[in-house]
Amino acid sequence: MLNILTIIGARPQFIKSASLSLEFKNHPDINEVVVHTGQHFDQNMSKIFFEQMLIPIPKYNLNINSLSHGAMTGRMIEEIEKLLIIENPNFVLVYGDTNSTLAGAIAAKKLQIKVIHVEAGLRSYNMNMPEEVNRVLTDRISDVLFCPSAQSIKNLELEGFNNYDCNIFNSGDVMKDGAIFYEKYADERTSILEGLNIMPNNYYLCTIHREENMKNLNKFLEIISGLNNLSEKYKIILPIHPRTNTILKKFEINDNIKIIDPTGYLDMIYLIKNARIVITDSGGLQKEAYFFGTFCITLRKETEWVELVEQGYNELVGSNAEKIKKAVKKFENKSFNKDLKLYGDGNACKKIVKNLREMLKKNEGAIFKRFN
Repeated sequence: MLNILTIIGARPQFIKSASLSLEFKNHPDINEVVVHTGQHFDQNMSKIFFEQMLIPIPKYNLNINSLSHGAMTGRMIEEIEKLLIIENPNFVLVYGDTNSTLAGAIAAKKLQIKVIHVEAGLRSYNMNMPEEVNRVLTDRISDVLFCPSAQSIKNLELEGFNNYDCNIFNSGDVMKDGAIFYEKYADERTSILEGLNIMPNNYYLCTIHREENMKNLNKFLEIISGLNNLSEKYKIILPIHPRTNTILKKFEINDNIKIIDPTGYLDMIYLIKNARIVITDSGGLQKEAYFFGTFCITLRKETEWVELVEQGYNELVGSNAEKIKKAVKKFENKSFNKDLKLYGDGNACKKIVKNLREMLKKNEGAIFKRFN
């Protein structure tokens, strides 16, 4: 029996883990224990994902949130370590680049438990981003790195990972697996646009939550100015992250900017798929826009998904209102080429399980045993 303890804590990780957990269920010799750190605790940013996406209910919920980065990560390491001693897994599996990711990897490594990092090798090269720090450190101490793209493989090679004692695979992106699987459910089960009285392809979808945009008032007001200008032509749907909601209440926004509560994954899929353009500072939403054939404008100066920019699916505008306007005009007059497969063929989860099995066979089980 292969025992895997999976650490999740934030919306993107719920989405990523959903697909791989479903694949694990197809293999009776794989036992998965899920730990939710509690990093995202809002009903619509956490519980609803487990209800809608068939994710295994976490065996443990640590309820660690609303702390500084250092305090949150430290608390998580402490509590995850206790669970690892109880569960004694062969592997700890972490996703992406959150505090939960880094805490899980550190806790496992301190106990000499091997670490699987899904969505490894991404780089924005901006070490002021907490996410960049988390992903770089997690990659360096991981034993098995599953990369979503050729670019992420290249990033690791440039950093000398071929010289480290680790296994690197281009699995493709597990989020693409999820997009394919859940798209039909979104079409069947959501009525969010009807409830908002907005027609498909008649709105822009926007999300804002990054610290770099939230903590700098000038940047935030510049973004709001850009959105106010765009809303004169089309409505803007703005699902509010709890952090953003607190700040946004202080400022005037146009009536055509429709503020809504955070949505579940199925509603968000439908909103992305039917939007004219996505405007976001999220990492995951950049990819999801690509999966569903929607151009994306990114409210950052850099992105870890550089291939989307290079191939013309994404435009980096920072917080500049004029650049937002120009990017919208550019994409409004451009057709979307869906032929490229930048993140694999939608079978990332099967490849991950296949690679784990091949490693097990090659090493006669040794790689799955804890060090003592």
